[in-house]
Amino acid sequence: MTSPLPPSPHASLLDLAPVVPVVVVADAADAVPLARALVAGGLPAIEVTLRTPAALDAIRAIAAEVPDAVVGAGTVLTPDQVAESVAAGARFLVSPGWTDVLLGAMKASGVPFLPGVSTTSEVVALLERGVREMKFFPAQAAGGTAYLKSLAGPLPQARFCPTGGIGPECAPDYLALPNVGCVGGSWMLPAEAITARDWRRVEELAREASALRR
Repeated sequence: MTSPLPPSPHASLLDLAPVVPVVVVADAADAVPLARALVAGGLPAIEVTLRTPAALDAIRAIAAEVPDAVVGAGTVLTPDQVAESVAAGARFLVSPGWTDVLLGAMKASGVPFLPGVSTTSEVVALLERGVREMKFFPAQAAGGTAYLKSLAGPLPQARFCPTGGIGPECAPDYLALPNVGCVGGSWMLPAEAITARDWRRVEELAREASALRR
């Protein structure tokens, strides 16, 4: 049974799980067992970043072979990447920032998306364009929980998935904020576990992350 995902690009991505794993796949052969471990640990929404040549193949494999995963594409920077990601099976899109051209392509894609912001003006500009759910990046460097807390008063309609420098120690502080639906991170994917293909370890860390609820 396929995991639920809001069908509309205006519906929420932020309530599937408290943590969205941010995955960099060097070898597409690792994509399916990695995704299965994350799903088994309670993290169905998986962001595969377009930082490696294997990324699109990884998205295709997860989409085809791990039906309980909600796989998306991250580090989306161009309209071409939007089209390629959706064609590969991505069910959501995440960008580190946005322009009107990129935003238009993401809106036209037919899948949910999270454009990246790091300033109040960027948040206001997206609200003007009808976008209320965003990626806050780089979260720790851009002001962390204190910054997001300060936005909740004047801009309560904006909701965020903070990503960038977040680990298990500070994730609960973000998740306690009223304008944060989930966080993104990669701490459940330690390099040594991926190199060793220790999917049981990944599943254990994913299970711990999935328990980080408000």
